[in-house]
Amino acid sequence: MPVYKAPVNDTLFVLNDVLGLERYGNLQGFADATPDMIEAIIGEAAKVAEEALFPINLSGDREGCTRNDDGTVLVPNGFKQAYDQYVQGGWIGLAVPEEFGGQGLPYTLHAAVGEYMSSANMSLMMYPGLTQGAIAAILVHGTDEQKATYLPNMVGGSWSGTMNLTEPHCGTDLGLLRTKAVPQDDGSYKISGQKIFISAGEHSMTDNIVHLVLARIEGAPEGTKGISLFIVPKFMVGDDGSLGARNGVSCGALEEKMGIHGNSTCVMNYDDATGYLIGAENKGLSAMFVMMNEARLGVGLQGLSIAETAYQNAVAYANERIQGRSLSGAKAPDRKADPIIVHPDIRRSLMTIKAFNEAGRAFVLWTALKSDIAHRSQDEAERQNADDLLGLATPILKGVLTDKGFDHAVMAQQVFGGHGYIEEWGMSQYVRDARIAMIYEGANGIQALDLVGRKLALNGGRAVMAMFKEIGDFCEENRGDEAMVLYTKGLKKGLNDLQASTMWFMQNAMAKPDNAGAGSTDYMHLFGLVTLGYMWAKMAKAAQTALAAGDPREEYLKTKLVTAKFYMERIMPETALRKVRIEAGADTMMELAAEAF
Repeated sequence: MPVYKAPVNDTLFVLNDVLGLERYGNLQGFADATPDMIEAIIGEAAKVAEEALFPINLSGDREGCTRNDDGTVLVPNGFKQAYDQYVQGGWIGLAVPEEFGGQGLPYTLHAAVGEYMSSANMSLMMYPGLTQGAIAAILVHGTDEQKATYLPNMVGGSWSGTMNLTEPHCGTDLGLLRTKAVPQDDGSYKISGQKIFISAGEHSMTDNIVHLVLARIEGAPEGTKGISLFIVPKFMVGDDGSLGARNGVSCGALEEKMGIHGNSTCVMNYDDATGYLIGAENKGLSAMFVMMNEARLGVGLQGLSIAETAYQNAVAYANERIQGRSLSGAKAPDRKADPIIVHPDIRRSLMTIKAFNEAGRAFVLWTALKSDIAHRSQDEAERQNADDLLGLATPILKGVLTDKGFDHAVMAQQVFGGHGYIEEWGMSQYVRDARIAMIYEGANGIQALDLVGRKLALNGGRAVMAMFKEIGDFCEENRGDEAMVLYTKGLKKGLNDLQASTMWFMQNAMAKPDNAGAGSTDYMHLFGLVTLGYMWAKMAKAAQTALAAGDPREEYLKTKLVTAKFYMERIMPETALRKVRIEAGADTMMELAAEAF
C-alpha cells in the first residue's frame, strides 16, 4: 500500500532559513505569521493530509465518481467527510481577507499547505482548489454586492466554485467560443451553451456551486475581444442569502478520464441559465485570468506534489526490495541479496527526483512570496518588481514542474519494476494523475509560447532582466566564498546559457517567429533549470550559514549540500543541451509538407 508523510522539515527550512519569512513582518498578514504559528499551522496541515485525505486517495481512484440519471453526481466514499474536515479547519480561507471570513495569512503559507493536501489526495483537493481560484476572481473583479453574496459561503466551504472555459470545438483558442449571453431587463443575462472538462462541475459535497462562465453577449465583437465573464450559481440566491430554485445548469455527462478519478470532471449544459456579469463587458478574459493564473500556480504545485508522493514510495520500496549485490561488495551479507537502494542506477533515479522536489518546493514558495509582496507591499517599486517576477515565473513553474512531475512519477514507478505496473502498489495512480497537470490550465506548449512570445518582451523585457540581475547578483555576492564556488560556478554557467539563448531569440525570432515557436519548450525548460539551480544555490548558502552557526540539524543540512552538489553536477549541465536545440532554429522542423508526416 502507498505511503505519504508531509515534508514538514523541508518546508520550514525554505520558509525560515532560505526565504526568511520573518523579514516581511511589514506586509499585511505577515506579522501574525510568527515562526511558532507557522510551525503549528504546517504541522496541523500535515496531520490533515496524512490522516484525513491520504487514506482515501487509492480508494477514491478505484471507485471514481458516478452520475445519476437526474444529473446529480456522487463522489467516492469518504470524500464528503474528508472535505468537511478540511473545511472545518479553515483551510480554504487561510490567505483570504478576514472581512470575507478568511484568516488573512500569507499566500506563501497557503502554498506550503497546498502541497501536502495535493500530495495526499489530488482529486479531492481539486474541489476546494477551484473554489479558491473563483474566490480570487470575485475578490478582484466582483462588485461589493457580489462579494457579499458569494464570498462568505465560498470561503466557509459550504459553497464551492468552478471555472468554465473550454467548449467541444475550442480550448486554447477561446476566441472561438459559442456560449451566448442574452441581456435581461433586470440586469441579469440568460446563458446558453455547453462547456467540457469542467473540474468539480457537479457534486453533492456543498450546498451550492458557483460557476464562473465565459460567454459572448449578443452583438459583442468576434474573437477574444468580445468575451465576458459571468457568475452562474447552481441554485439561485435570494436577497437574504437563502437558496432558491435550481438554475438552468446541469451535468450532461462525466468525462471518462485516464486519472483524477475522484474528481467529477463534467460536461456542463447551460440552458437559459441566469448569470450575472462580473467585471466589465467584453473584458472577461482579464477577469478570468486572475483565476487562471491562480490555477496555474496550483497546477504547478500538483506536479511537485505527485512527484513528492511518488518519490517517497520509491524510496520505501528501494530500501525494502532485495535484488542482486552491490557492485562494490555485499552491503547486507546476512541476507540473500542487497536492497536495491545500493545500486547506482536506482540512486540516480532517486537523487534526480529528490533534487527536483526540493528545488521545486523552494521555487513554489519563492513565487508565492512574490505574489504576497505584489499584493501586500506598500512600496510601489517593490510591488512592481515582485509582480514582474511573478508573471515571468508562472508559465515556468506550471510548465516545468508538471512536465518533470510526470517524468519523475514514471521514474519512481520504474524503481518498482513489475510491481510499479500493478495497481495495488499505487504507482500507476500517480503516473495517471500526474499526466493531466501537463494539459489543463493551458497545455505546457502554450505555457512555453506565453513565456517566449509574451513574457520576455513585456515592458521592454523588464521582468527577465530583473531575474537575470537577481541571479547574477547572487553569484557575484558569493564569488569570494570558497564553500560556494561549486554552486555559483554551475549556476553562472547555466545563467550564461540562458542569457545567450534569450539574445538568440532577440536576433532570430522577430523576423522569423517560427524560431521562437520551435525553441519555446526548450527555452522554458532552460529557464526552469536555471531557476531551480538558483533555488539550490540559495539553499546551499542557507545550509552553510546554519552549519557555521552550530545548528543542531547537522546531518539534515549536510544532506542538503550533497543534493545541491548532485543538481549542479548532474542536472544543471542540461542547459547546454537546451541551448544547442534552441539555436538549431525552425528550418528543419518546418521543412516537411503536412502530407509528409
